[in-house]
Amino acid sequence: MKVLIISSYLPYPLFSGGQVRLYNLIKELSAKHEITLICEKRAHQTNSDITEVKKICKHVITVKRRRQWSISNILKAGLSPHSFLITGHTNQVFKQKIQETLNHNHFDVIHIETYYVTQNMPPTTLPIVLVDHNIEYQVYQKFMQRAPVFLRPFLKMDISKIKREEEYFWKQASALIAVSREDQEIMKKVGCNPFLVANGVDTDKFTVKNFSKSNDAKEKKILFLGDFKWIQNRDAAIFIIKEIWPKIKESGTIKLWIVGRKIPDSIKSLNSDASVFFDEESSHLSTEKIFQKADVLLAPIRIGGGTSYKILEAMSSGIPVVTMQMSADALGAKDGEDIQVGQTTTELAEKTLLLLEDDELYRKISKNGRVLVEKNYTWKEIVKKLEEVYTKAMLY
Repeated sequence: MKVLIISSYLPYPLFSGGQVRLYNLIKELSAKHEITLICEKRAHQTNSDITEVKKICKHVITVKRRRQWSISNILKAGLSPHSFLITGHTNQVFKQKIQETLNHNHFDVIHIETYYVTQNMPPTTLPIVLVDHNIEYQVYQKFMQRAPVFLRPFLKMDISKIKREEEYFWKQASALIAVSREDQEIMKKVGCNPFLVANGVDTDKFTVKNFSKSNDAKEKKILFLGDFKWIQNRDAAIFIIKEIWPKIKESGTIKLWIVGRKIPDSIKSLNSDASVFFDEESSHLSTEKIFQKADVLLAPIRIGGGTSYKILEAMSSGIPVVTMQMSADALGAKDGEDIQVGQTTTELAEKTLLLLEDDELYRKISKNGRVLVEKNYTWKEIVKKLEEVYTKAMLY
């Protein structure tokens, strides 16, 4: 099968969930199929990054990513019927590259990553498979609820545009893919028939931690790991520091280990206690090495959907996870069996402490989490489902 992938991002280096997902999908697909990738490239990405992706694709074509947060984009979005997302990702060069590629090559199916680059597609009779990692308008709605009051009217107007555009492109696709059950249900409610192709994890890379080395450690590390450019990670870190951690830190020698690139000073200033360690240096380590140094992953994601990579990677590493019901539901994980779930700050704190106090529970959650990942979330299993969607799209 010859597949043309159109993406809003170059999937390397593996700094974000989207990059991890697309890189691993392409890597697995390329064993049996011919992949051409056309994507936007950010300013910080290098020719070496492109070279890494070329190792798993027949062709890689990049276009310069326009700066999203610019006065020009803000004014254009405010004065047009198009959302800020669509405005920032509309690119004439991108359109031209796609058209040229279609003119000179034969493809069986087109795979589009994120709805907000779909407007760059020229007219085609080829089947289009659209993948949305999140319900974008819902992500922005949740952000709006916590945004300064003076920003809310502007956000509300843009959210209505995002919702209209997102639902329009869902319905135009030959096949639509959701990455979580929750997102799939939302898509169904507007008349779509989406397929579920969840996120995955490299179980050979994220191996079970050697607990014999960590059991003797006097200080236990509760990890929060995230890319702080994303709204949901900033929100979760603030939630932990201000509301959850004060209920945990009184119990013994426990440290909150916050790892991420460019942690905002506004978040660092929330706590100067020695029990909280803001660690940007470790963000340059491979993620699997970070998990080998942690005892529990605390991931109370309140904004966004989908299946979180850090949760899957922690479970694959045998690190018990404490999260909220939305994330557990996305994985089909059971509270007290595969994962620990809390909905309030008190529950999240208590579930975290219980893991550190109850060795039997800790071992059970560790073992069951790994089993769940091996059964449902290896990239090989995920790609089988994606191939089935391609085939069905070609038959429509």
